[in-house]
Amino acid sequence: MNTPYSRPFSSFPAAPWRLLITEAASGAWNMAVDEAIATLAARGESSPTLRFYRWQPGAISLGRHQSVNEIDLQRVRSRGYDVVRRPTGGRAILHIDELTYAIMGPQDEPRLAGAVLDTYNRISQGIVVGLHRMGVDATKAPGDKRAGPDVSPVCFEVASAYEISVGAQKLVGSAQSRRGGYVLQHGTLPLHGDIARLVDVLALPSDQERQALRQLTAARATTLAAVLGREVSFWEAATALIDGISTVLALDFKQQELTAAELSLTQTLMHQKYTAPEWVQRV
Repeated sequence: MNTPYSRPFSSFPAAPWRLLITEAASGAWNMAVDEAIATLAARGESSPTLRFYRWQPGAISLGRHQSVNEIDLQRVRSRGYDVVRRPTGGRAILHIDELTYAIMGPQDEPRLAGAVLDTYNRISQGIVVGLHRMGVDATKAPGDKRAGPDVSPVCFEVASAYEISVGAQKLVGSAQSRRGGYVLQHGTLPLHGDIARLVDVLALPSDQERQALRQLTAARATTLAAVLGREVSFWEAATALIDGISTVLALDFKQQELTAAELSLTQTLMHQKYTAPEWVQRV
């Protein structure tokens, strides 16, 4: 286990934030909710928010600029998965058997202000502290670590700056977007299951390449159950991360629900953007 944590961000005054724990939903709904909250927070109409959620059915999410041609849509459909495109960057993720977090707020909120990597570092520190309290020897990647130009379509193959690993294996993948005065960062903590399942739906030229990438992904990424030797529930993981994030960022969370304005904007974004072929199927 790492040395005991000392708070590098303790200069923040205590502040109230909203906590949302929403029901499992489709990929389009989940992405629309995140953007709706972020958009309204930038206008001062929603509170800075930490949200935890799940996906039903399981979904492949593509990074904002990733080509849909990197996945095999026939394979995706045969497994019953959704396909959605995130508003954030990065590579493909299979959202199943996991906890997903999202943090949304205005860019002038002190915890979200500054350079992208500064915010990333603060949030990652909170997640690391939460993982430590579950007994996970988690660490952040160095701030200067970047994915190389030959990176595969798999998000979890390699950890980038301040992403979270256990030993040599990536555990938490995250991405951030800053638009229209807001900060939106979301990420995924795989709880259990086959971490290499995503490879089965990628558009790859041969079974040999698929098997090789499967083995590489399994070697470079992991799940919470594999680390701890036991299954961890969504609620146990969420509780630990709330504890870590509130400690590091000096936050007082109040659990609430989506507002009427957020639900209305979510519906608009879901139908006009996140289910629209021109967004989802971009190449």
